[in-house]
Amino acid sequence: MQQLSPLRARLASFEHAYAVATRLRRQTGRDQFVVRTGDPLQPVRITETPPVASGDLMARVL
Repeated sequence: MQQLSPLRARLASFEHAYAVATRLRRQTGRDQFVVRTGDPLQPVRITETPPVASGDLMARVL
C-alpha cells in the first residue's frame, strides 16, 4: 500500500478528528463520536451517531 502524504496523514489523524469533534460539539451542542473506519485513506471519522460496534469507538466528545 502507498504511504500517505504528510498533509493527508495529519488531516486523517485521530488528533485532528478529535479537534474537529470538539469544535463541532461547541457549535452544535450535540455529542460527537470519533470512530475507527478500517479505511487506510480515512482511518477515523466524526459522527453524531454512536457506533454499532463498541470496538470502533475511539472517543466521545461530550
